[in-house]
Amino acid sequence: MSWTPEDVPDLSGKTFVITGANSGIGFQAARLLARSGGAVILGCRSAERAMPAVTLIANEFPNADVSFLALDLADLGSVARFAETVKQRCAHLDVLINNAGVMAIPRAETAQGFEMQLGTNHLGHFALTAHLIPHLRAAPEPRVVHVSSHAHRDGVIQFDDLQSTTHYNRWKAYCQSKLANLLFHYELSRRSDLLSAACHPGYAATNLQSSHARMTGSVAGRAFWSVVNRWVAQDSEPGSHPTVYAATMPEVQGGDYYGPGGLFEMWGPPKKVSPATCALDATLASRLWDTSVALTGVDPLA
Repeated sequence: MSWTPEDVPDLSGKTFVITGANSGIGFQAARLLARSGGAVILGCRSAERAMPAVTLIANEFPNADVSFLALDLADLGSVARFAETVKQRCAHLDVLINNAGVMAIPRAETAQGFEMQLGTNHLGHFALTAHLIPHLRAAPEPRVVHVSSHAHRDGVIQFDDLQSTTHYNRWKAYCQSKLANLLFHYELSRRSDLLSAACHPGYAATNLQSSHARMTGSVAGRAFWSVVNRWVAQDSEPGSHPTVYAATMPEVQGGDYYGPGGLFEMWGPPKKVSPATCALDATLASRLWDTSVALTGVDPLA
């Protein structure tokens, strides 16, 4: 495929919510959506970090409709408040992009006591989707886009220790959360008539890689990821292309999964790709869905 952002259709009249859009692929996706005329709401934890992103997009595209609303995916109360504000602000929501995430961090817990990576990457987005589905259904052609990762291939859903309380391995917890993203994507596609699509960015240089080093104060770790990102990764803008493709292109169908079309799906223009077999396990997905409903107290299809 030779797709570029120039192929994005006119998005005038469409409203997008994208989580974690103050930096990285989320920010780049937000600016490309705004460039094509979409009204974009950035759901981010910190106004201090999000408002410069809003300003950058507005300065680059003076006619852009871009705004910020506070959202902490590690607090289900914040998730509910954010969704309610979105409902009050716009008549309907065309596309929800579940993009935000944390990666391979030291063990921490969300406000509700969930392991932070599962709680933020999966359970927070599960609850957000549940709250916003009625508003999505008010749109002519609604979509939910789930941003996963190649790391899902090493993921295992540890139902006997889902919150990693007995044993915590930061990479295993991350891979579990990214597998959960895809299991949710496929189960939402099976259970509903909403267009659910998923994507992964390949290897894109973002703040995620060095998050563990920042949190632990590791100078060597930050230096390592700086060198790796400079010489191996693609920039965050092309890393956002699978997200933008999944969110906007008319040929996207429910259940589709997109990633870079280059070598090992690391770089290149977006194309439809195949997940690991475990992501297609309908029994596993159904069990995770029911567990997520029990943990969050909300059901996307209730």
